[in-house]
Amino acid sequence: MKLQLIRNATLKLDYAGRTVLIDPYLAPKHSLPSFANRSENPMVDLPVAIEQILAGVEMVIVSHLHSDHFDDVAKQRLPKDLPIFCQPGDEGEIRAAGFTDVTPLVDRATWQGLTLTRREGSHGLGPVVELMGQVMGFTLEAEGEPSIYWTGDTVLYPPVADAIAQTKPDIIVTHSCGARWDGDLIVMDAEQTVAVCEQSGDAVVIATHMEALDHATISRQDLSAAAKARGISASKLRIPADGETLALD
Repeated sequence: MKLQLIRNATLKLDYAGRTVLIDPYLAPKHSLPSFANRSENPMVDLPVAIEQILAGVEMVIVSHLHSDHFDDVAKQRLPKDLPIFCQPGDEGEIRAAGFTDVTPLVDRATWQGLTLTRREGSHGLGPVVELMGQVMGFTLEAEGEPSIYWTGDTVLYPPVADAIAQTKPDIIVTHSCGARWDGDLIVMDAEQTVAVCEQSGDAVVIATHMEALDHATISRQDLSAAAKARGISASKLRIPADGETLALD
């Protein structure tokens, strides 16, 4: 399989002969409001043209409807007949944007030989969760391919740790920028990402959702240093640059 980090949480997967796009955030640099009064968002350009990002895409997964995961540019540019899987409750808004093949991932679904299973996530802990709203992660499996656990916009809390322990994925994708909302942590930071590495057995951990938004508090360099200090190798924790493609067996 191949995994390309586009920007933020947006991934393009070549997996079991299919091409999947996750959480398309295609807005131009500085075209959307600030989250933390530091900069307009996104803070960086797309690394490749939108036409290249969309080339060959056969299915889309939208974890939730925050603007940095499914934006107006994506709604305009994605073909309206592409199959889209989303969390329950978001299907109405996606259909209202003109998409005709939208499936809420209630529990488990299969598509073209791929098995998707919804996993719990918590976009922070405590009162901030009500502000952030519901989110989901998922696991992805196919014959002859490594299993993937995409944690989504979540902190490390018991259901995430349980999913790692129970499913024993080959690859774990984390959102690791340490974003904060009014001081509350709403995705994993360096400490929690390192903890995922320590809890994940032989899995490769891929840290994404970094250096694109102004409410982030952890850089790629910060995360790399924290991992090194705890004895986590660069082969265990991969921290791709925007546009970088990883080939994973």
